[in-house]
Amino acid sequence: MTHDDDDTTRALRRVGLRDGRTVLVDDTGPAARPGPVLVWHHESPHTGALYEPLLRLARERGLRMIAVTRPGYGGADPLAGRSVADAARDVLEVAGLLGIGRTLQLGGSGGGPHALAVAALAPERVAGVAVVASPAPFADVPAWWDGMADDGGLRTALRGRDARLAHAAIAQFDPSSFVDTDYAALDGEWAGLGRDAGVLSVAFGPVGLADDDVALTTPWGVTLADVAAPVLLVQGRRDRVIPPAHAELLAAALPHAEPRWHDDAGHIAALAGLAPAVDELLARMEP
Repeated sequence: MTHDDDDTTRALRRVGLRDGRTVLVDDTGPAARPGPVLVWHHESPHTGALYEPLLRLARERGLRMIAVTRPGYGGADPLAGRSVADAARDVLEVAGLLGIGRTLQLGGSGGGPHALAVAALAPERVAGVAVVASPAPFADVPAWWDGMADDGGLRTALRGRDARLAHAAIAQFDPSSFVDTDYAALDGEWAGLGRDAGVLSVAFGPVGLADDDVALTTPWGVTLADVAAPVLLVQGRRDRVIPPAHAELLAAALPHAEPRWHDDAGHIAALAGLAPAVDELLARMEP
């Protein structure tokens, strides 16, 4: 596996699971100092490869970071009808195969629910969680929908996988989904995310995203009350993809959650709050 800073050329390792499927794993390698392993749950859509500044986040703290590509993304085998918990169990299985113990679970956008699900399924292995612009468990109420610039994919997912795939064939990105600070972030340090989501992941088709959207709008398969670890909910107040009400809904459902608001951030710019959230969680672990 390559570990250079060019996030567009990283080679991922294929790992076989007990059920015969394979997933892809990115791994920065051994840690430079003792500490938890950082587990990144990628956005929707994505190939699953780590990119700057995620690589820098791990490197500067001397910690190992891994990412497991969810089914249907980036060449990972699909799993029709998967729940959020199903994909989280894949991550736990891979962590076991790699001998990983204590972790911090981190997730961006569609990866957020999966980070929370790992913490709910294996609380003894998770020291903390930080999610950025994470959806809340689905409820067909105005608080869940209001403020989304384009809710077509999620609404279509309510009709199932086939309907969501049909929508993908005609859907186009709505530029009003991002605000000015988002576009600045994509032109700057988060350019790797934009290239992966907008270019590299497209080559693998829409199945991963369709299955993500169906999983997000059906029962997750976990109970958020089972998340024992502290959770930091990083959220932009101007987010038009996953609006701020989702952070409020999550804070109400999780036992130990605190929002970290970013007033001028939308969906992408809020990622600037990830590194401070990781540092806060690491500080809480110190004796």
